[in-house]
Amino acid sequence: MVIEFSCPEPDHTRALASRLASLVRPGDIIVLAGALGSGKTLFTGGLAAGLGVDEAVVSPSFILVRQYTSGFLPLVHADVYRLSSINEFEDLDVFEQARDGVLVIEWGHAVESALPHDHLRIDFEVGDDGARLITIDPFGSWVERDWDSIR
Repeated sequence: MVIEFSCPEPDHTRALASRLASLVRPGDIIVLAGALGSGKTLFTGGLAAGLGVDEAVVSPSFILVRQYTSGFLPLVHADVYRLSSINEFEDLDVFEQARDGVLVIEWGHAVESALPHDHLRIDFEVGDDGARLITIDPFGSWVERDWDSIR
């Protein structure tokens, strides 16, 4: 099952992510894939807002992992763009850090082989008109969730 959304404005991307927060459970993994500037960090900010995080979400590109604990669930936000191996990803210990919360991995397609089957993959494309096409591909328990609630 693949679900597609068109988000013509950045606010639509944030709102979609905020609605997605209602489906998130402790231990969930969300993989974000798309070109630079396609909305991955913006989406993570919307998800964080939906989880009640009151801090501004910024890209963890240079520090690799940021944690936000002010919401209903802790949010661990990783960016694996600069990693050169699965071993470097495993050294980050993000699964343990996000055990009681949600793990969001930007550029996550690069480490998808190291992830459990139970995860959510979200792909971002930017159209010629600037609208984001967001494709959601659920795996494992994500398939059974109430996707109608976020449309």
